[in-house]
Amino acid sequence: MGIKRCKPTSAGRRFVTYPDFSEITKDKPHKSLTVSIKKRRGRNNQGRITSWLKGGGNRKHYRIIDFKRNKYKVPAKVVSIEYDPNRSARIALLKYIDGEYRYILAPDGLNVGETVMSGSGIDVKVGNALPLKEIPLGTMIHNIELYPKSGGKLVRSAGVAAQLMAKEGKYAHVKLPSGEMRLISVNCMATVGQVSNLDHENVVIGKAGRMRHLGRRPSVRGVAMNPIDHPLGGGEGRSSGGRPACSPWGKPEGIKTRKNKKTDKFIVKRRK
Repeated sequence: MGIKRCKPTSAGRRFVTYPDFSEITKDKPHKSLTVSIKKRRGRNNQGRITSWLKGGGNRKHYRIIDFKRNKYKVPAKVVSIEYDPNRSARIALLKYIDGEYRYILAPDGLNVGETVMSGSGIDVKVGNALPLKEIPLGTMIHNIELYPKSGGKLVRSAGVAAQLMAKEGKYAHVKLPSGEMRLISVNCMATVGQVSNLDHENVVIGKAGRMRHLGRRPSVRGVAMNPIDHPLGGGEGRSSGGRPACSPWGKPEGIKTRKNKKTDKFIVKRRK
């Protein structure tokens, strides 16, 4: 796994870098674990834009990932490490001894031919999924459940890992990649290891066309709009906006938007 630089044959390719995909062992996905998804371009079921700057992009099929790891104490062999266009991490295709295939998020260091398991009372090694109460303190983990049997929700992107800091009664103290310290039930499952594709953060997009291939459209500055479209718009000539940065609906940038008071008690330390 590494970064590949392009020769500056044009202005667009001068700073472009790509992953070398050296860890990928298979080109085509497992057909029974892929589904086609309709492009929504950031629209909801009423056709209104709810997420800006989305649209276009290459066609892609969704890979069904097993975030729950609920096939307990059944050994599975790693058949291949594959690319997934829907996420930054690599995925691993597992074949269980009963013949079933499943995809999981590939941890860094997991190789083809190795055996992984999930459940209580198994070895603590990379790729295995266990309850937090059975994982030693200081272990790097990912794909962490927020509630037991709900499936992994936290720490799933490329190169990230959380750390199990302490256990106290019914809860474990987990330090997330953002720096936030959170209480999570000791019965929640987590996978041992760090998520694969560590060099994802070092990739330089380099040109506008690659962003369009990813389905991301250009962003327009508020000061370049008309007053009817944005609070910062309008003015004679070029203006600086005349007020702090805000959204098109006047909400300031950088203010806290979290409103889930029921779970505030589980956050021991904020990320900032």
